[in-house]
Amino acid sequence: MTSELMIKACTFYTGHLIKTHFCTWKDIAKPRTYEDDILAEKMERAMKYDNFRLQKYVFHHWHSYVKGQIEKRKATLSRIKQIYYSARLIIILIKWREKARQKYKKRQDELLLKHELQLMKWRNKIKFKRSAEEQSSSPESLSEVLLVGEIPQCDISVLPERAVLQIFFYLSLRDVVICGQVCHSWMLMTQTSSLWNGIDFSSVKDMITDKYIVSALQRWRLNVLRLNFHGCLLRVKTLKSVSLCKNLQELNVSDCPTFTDDSMRYISEGCPGVLYLNLSNTTITNRTMRLLPRHFHNLQSLSLAYCKKFTDKGLQYLSLGNGCHKLIYLDLSGCTQISVQGFRNIANSCTGIMHLTINDMPTLTDNCVKALVEKCPFITSVVFMGAPHISDSAFKVLCACDLRKIRFEGNKRITDACFKFIDKCYPNINHIYMVNCKGITDGSLKSLSPLKKLTVLNLANCVRIGDMGLKQFLDGPVSTRIRELNLSNCTLGDASIVKLSECCPNLNYLSLRNCENLTDLGIKCIVNIFSLVSVDLSGTDISNEAFCKDSLILEHLDVSYCPQLSDEIVKAVAIYCTNLTYLSIAGCPKITDSAMELLSAKCHYLHILDISGCILLTDQVLEDLQIGCTQLRILKMQYCRLISKEAAEKMSSMVQEQEYSPYDPPSWFGYDSQGEPLTEKQDGTPFQDSDLTMKESTYSSEEEAV
Repeated sequence: MTSELMIKACTFYTGHLIKTHFCTWKDIAKPRTYEDDILAEKMERAMKYDNFRLQKYVFHHWHSYVKGQIEKRKATLSRIKQIYYSARLIIILIKWREKARQKYKKRQDELLLKHELQLMKWRNKIKFKRSAEEQSSSPESLSEVLLVGEIPQCDISVLPERAVLQIFFYLSLRDVVICGQVCHSWMLMTQTSSLWNGIDFSSVKDMITDKYIVSALQRWRLNVLRLNFHGCLLRVKTLKSVSLCKNLQELNVSDCPTFTDDSMRYISEGCPGVLYLNLSNTTITNRTMRLLPRHFHNLQSLSLAYCKKFTDKGLQYLSLGNGCHKLIYLDLSGCTQISVQGFRNIANSCTGIMHLTINDMPTLTDNCVKALVEKCPFITSVVFMGAPHISDSAFKVLCACDLRKIRFEGNKRITDACFKFIDKCYPNINHIYMVNCKGITDGSLKSLSPLKKLTVLNLANCVRIGDMGLKQFLDGPVSTRIRELNLSNCTLGDASIVKLSECCPNLNYLSLRNCENLTDLGIKCIVNIFSLVSVDLSGTDISNEAFCKDSLILEHLDVSYCPQLSDEIVKAVAIYCTNLTYLSIAGCPKITDSAMELLSAKCHYLHILDISGCILLTDQVLEDLQIGCTQLRILKMQYCRLISKEAAEKMSSMVQEQEYSPYDPPSWFGYDSQGEPLTEKQDGTPFQDSDLTMKESTYSSEEEAV
C-alpha cells in the first residue's frame, strides 16, 4: 500500500466520519432551532398582544374621558338653554303679570263704574217711585208715568196655549189656585190637564176644601200621576176620589192623622200601579201590611217612618202573594217596636232593597244590620242617624254590599277602625256623612285618601280632626274628585286650608264653620278655588275683603257670627257676587242700611236672607228689599230692634217665610244692644249650639233632597 493510497483512505475515512457526525449534529441541532423560532414567534405575538391591550386600555380611558367631556358640554349647553329659557319665561311672566294686573284693575274699574251707574239708576228709581206715590192719581200724572217708560200690563189670556202652560208650570199649586181665582179666563187656563199630572195639596191645605179636591181628582183622574196629601185631613169622600186615579204612581199621605187601615183599603183597591208610597207618621197597623203585597205588586219605595202600631208579624206579611220583591227604598225611621226578628222578616221578603233609611232608632243594633245584610246583598246606601248603638262591627257586616253612601250622626261607638278597610271593601263609595262622631280622628282621613270616587264628605263636629288629617287626606287621589266638604268645628289652621286650595280644583261646597284657628292667610287662599258655589265661614276670623272679590260664581255665602265684619263685606258681595241666592250675616252688629241698599240694588236673585242680630238696620232695609230683591222667599230678622213691627208685617206679605223679633240680642251673640262686645261670657252657649245644630240638620235635609 502506498502512502498516497493511505492518505486517500485516511482522507475518505475522515471525511466520511465528519460527514456522519455533522449530519448527526445537524439532526440534533435542527429541532432546537425550530423551538427557538416558535418561542421567538410566541414572544413576538405576546408583545403585539400586550401592546394592543395597552393601547385598548389607554383608548378606553381616552374614550371615557372624551365621552365625559361631551356629556359635560351637553349638560352645560342644556343648563345654558335652561337659564336662557328661564330668564325668557321670567320676562314673559313679568309682562303677563303686569298685563293681568292692568286687566284686573280695568275689570275692577269697570265693575265699580257699572256699580255706580246701577246704584244711580236704583236711587233714581226709588225717588221716582216715591214721587209717583206722593202725586195725585189724576189723568195727567198717570200719563206722565206712562211717558216716563212704565210698560202697561198685558193679558196673558191672549198668549198661545203653549206659552201660557209654560208660565203656569213654574208656579206651585198654591199659586195656581190663587191664579184661578182672578177671573174666569184665568180659571180656564189653570184647568189645563197637563198641569195636574202632579198635585201637591199639602201646600194649599188651608186654602181649599174637600169639595175642591174631589172635583179636581174627578176631573183629572186619568192624568194624575203624583199626589201629595202631607198633613191633610183626609175624609172618606176624598179617599174614594183618590181611588179613581187608576194611573197614580206616587202617593204621599205622611202626617195625615185621619189616615187608617180602612183608608189604605180604598187606595189599594183602586190604585194598583203605585210605585212610591209614603205612610210616615200614620196610624196604620198590621192590616195595612197585609194589603201591601197583595195589591201593590210593583211597589219600589215604601216609607213607614214613625208608624208605631205595626209589629214584627206585620213585616212577615210582606212575603204574602206576589210580595214586595221589587222594593228598592225602605224607610223605618223611629219604628222602635221592630226587633231583630222583624228585620229578618224584611230580609226574607225584600231581598232587592238598595236604599235603607233607619233614623231615630235607639234600639237598632249590629245584629239588626246583620240580619238584613245576610239576604239583602244589593244595599248601596244606609242612613242611620240617631242610632247610638251601631258600632264598627256593622261596617264589617256591610262589606258584603257595594256601598255608595253612608250617613251617621251622633254616634260615639264608631272609631277609625271602620275606615281602615273602606278603600278595599267600598271602592265605589261616593258619599260619607259622619257628623258629630267623637271617635273619629285624623287616622280616618288618612284612610279615606285612596278613594277615587268620593265626592261628598261631611265630618262636621268631629272635633278630633285637625291639620294633619286633612293634609294626609289631600295627598291621595280623592282631592281631585271631592265636590262637597264640611269640616265645621274641626281644629283646622291656615296650613291645611292653603293645601286645600291647591289640591281641590273641583270643590263646589265648603263649610268651615267655627274653625276658630283660621285667619285671613288661609281664607284668602280659598279664592283660588274658582269652582266654589257655596261657602260657610261663620264663626271665623274673616276680614271684610278676604274672600268676595274673586268669587264671581258664588251663590251661597254664610259669614254669620263674625262681629268684626262691617259694611265693606256686604259692598264687596254686592259688587262681585251678583248671582248670590243665599246670604247670612246674622250676628254682625256693624252692618248698616247703606250696605243693605247696595245689596238690594245688585243682588236681584237673592232667595234667602238672614240679618238676625244686625242691630243697626232700620225699616229702610225692608223698603229696599221690596224693590230690589223681588225673588226673596225667606227672611230672618230676629233681634233687629230698630225694625218696627208694622214694617215687618208689611214685609211678611212679600215673602213665604219670615222670622222677626224686636228684642235685644241674647248674650250668646257676644255683644250687647249697642253692638259693644260683652266683657264676660254668660250662660247662653247651649242655645247657640242648638241653633247651629238646627241649621246643620236643615242643610243636611236639603242636601239629601238634592
